[in-house]
Amino acid sequence: MKVSYRWLKELVDFELSPRELAEKLTMVGLAVDRVEEVDGDVLLELDVTSNRPDCLSHLGVAREIAVLCGTSVRYPETRLEEDEEETVRVASVEIRDPDLCPRYVARVIRGVRVGPSPRWVVERLERLGQRSINNVADITNLVLLELGHPLHAFDLEKLIGRRIIVRRARAGELLVTLDGVKRTLREDMLVIADAVRPVALAGIMGGEETGVSETTRDVLLESAYFHPLSIRRTARALAMSTEASYRFERGADVEAPRCAADRAARLIVEVAGGRILRGAIDVYPNPRPRAPVRLRRQRLRRVLGMDVPWDEAVRLLRALGFHIERADGEEVWAIPPSFRVDIDGEDDLVEEVARHIGYDAIPTTLPQWNGYGELLPGEEKRRALRTILSALGFSEAITFSFVPESWDALFRSEETRVCRLRNPIDETRAQLRTSLLPGLLESLLHNLHHGVRSVRLYEIGICFFAREEGERPIEREQLGLVATGLLNERAWQDHHRPFGFYEMKGTLEALLEKLRVRPVAFQTSPQEYLHPGQSARLLVGGEPIGDFGQLHPRIAALFKFKQPVFVAELDLEKLLQKESEAIRYRPLPRFPTVVRDFSLLVPREVTYAEIERGIAELGIPEIVEVRLFDVYTGPNIPADKRSLSISVRLRAEDRTLTEEEIAAIQVRLLAHLRERFRIEPRL
Repeated sequence: MKVSYRWLKELVDFELSPRELAEKLTMVGLAVDRVEEVDGDVLLELDVTSNRPDCLSHLGVAREIAVLCGTSVRYPETRLEEDEEETVRVASVEIRDPDLCPRYVARVIRGVRVGPSPRWVVERLERLGQRSINNVADITNLVLLELGHPLHAFDLEKLIGRRIIVRRARAGELLVTLDGVKRTLREDMLVIADAVRPVALAGIMGGEETGVSETTRDVLLESAYFHPLSIRRTARALAMSTEASYRFERGADVEAPRCAADRAARLIVEVAGGRILRGAIDVYPNPRPRAPVRLRRQRLRRVLGMDVPWDEAVRLLRALGFHIERADGEEVWAIPPSFRVDIDGEDDLVEEVARHIGYDAIPTTLPQWNGYGELLPGEEKRRALRTILSALGFSEAITFSFVPESWDALFRSEETRVCRLRNPIDETRAQLRTSLLPGLLESLLHNLHHGVRSVRLYEIGICFFAREEGERPIEREQLGLVATGLLNERAWQDHHRPFGFYEMKGTLEALLEKLRVRPVAFQTSPQEYLHPGQSARLLVGGEPIGDFGQLHPRIAALFKFKQPVFVAELDLEKLLQKESEAIRYRPLPRFPTVVRDFSLLVPREVTYAEIERGIAELGIPEIVEVRLFDVYTGPNIPADKRSLSISVRLRAEDRTLTEEEIAAIQVRLLAHLRERFRIEPRL
């Protein structure tokens, strides 16, 4: 995140130069990666850790500077001149899901004139990488950068009934967001709706129909708090990432909505005119005061390995915004400020004291330790992947990060920026890899040259992608697999069966099942290094994770492979970030299962996955499983169709199904497939 040095000076008094400030902030845990001069200002690029969302704003950074320099923060002006007309008479707010939206604040501004922003607003936004839209939208973005709290402005007249309803979406509801994309919503997604339809994705992006335009005269300003997990799941499911979702995912300040709304309303009137209606609609049904956290002097000494003056520790906590409920010579009870969502226990308070007395003041003594080490993030999942791949006959490989540029170019797009070595150890390997496949295919070729015809290899490794000149490359962890030869050459019954496309697909499905990540889908892969008729793209939660399939004959010929080779490459970072589903147990069924088989004539362009989703759309609870067991093309089948045979398992939870019920389900299923996909039963 970038912050403006001049803007920080407006919020807090300090005498540090930009370089000195960068060093001080880095030493208290706000690492400054870069300092650059831009248009008479100096920008500091901070690497804000995910547990410090309070520092994703100029005000948050200013609070830290105030503690460093022993000064106080000048909070932005939020006093308003309100009109006689009351907000509650022209708009209403209802929260139907307070677990996902604990608080929603709305302010109404009438008579605005939407147009270009003043130069000072445009310059401030552009300096920090934001483009100007119009004066109203620009102010919401400006307040986001200033206070760290996302806002959204609606055209009040476009809200049907002038109502705001915060609710979960209905399955299949559509919303065109401000980026012009039509999005299909799920029931677990939180939306902002008017009296009839969804008008915004809560905490992510507004809707196109109710956005502020040049014809807007009355604005409803939204300032709310949304549950982080809900925002994260919706953003991942829709493959979206916005400035708002980035902050809400990490945890916003539940006490900030009113202040942010007032600040934005004040600035909107300054730049766009209008009048602020009296009072704000502040729906906050269940306020949750923060509980005090105890800090013991003994614990502080034990963790830091040094004595810290107790009065200084208490002073630092007060300066950081903690309310000291009570304190004596041995312990203090401090209530964290609402914006410090990362403070949960005693050691968090120890860390706060340690940050500001200076880590360099802590003596370098090794503590006594009789316990065990801790796994790195995601290591348990990596171990699970290695276990299942070994069980499926794959051997782990570790290949060089340096690859021939001509090989690497086969497995990346032309737009991919690569890292070339200025002084390579081997002139033939002068580039850092962007794919694991060249190294794995080289290892496969080595095995084939030594007479090993059936080979399965995998690698978990880092790939490198270039940034701007002088910057360190992006490092991305990936999983690569290659396989060729027989599926099980030692089996006497079926030893001639080769490893094929569906075996690679089954391998990936086994990995995802082990990690318990869903939903999983497959679609046509655009990768040119894969055989167009034997390839697919893997999606988890609607997000592309990787591609797999048979190596294209053109690429196989370059490596001089004489037998089919199958490859897969997954973005392991994305995969490890997916949340695993909880393991749930249920009792064994009490009533019998009925199986009905169907042979269907299916248009060639219709995939089995579409059929499976189509059956699921029916919402028939008695259908417990659908399985494909045969595919046939040939005599007696039209050229534009193929025959798919599926098995449908039926069972009711509370009774034995009758023949009449089973027949009714069959009729309904076939009618739906006929109408949806032009599928006919094969007689």
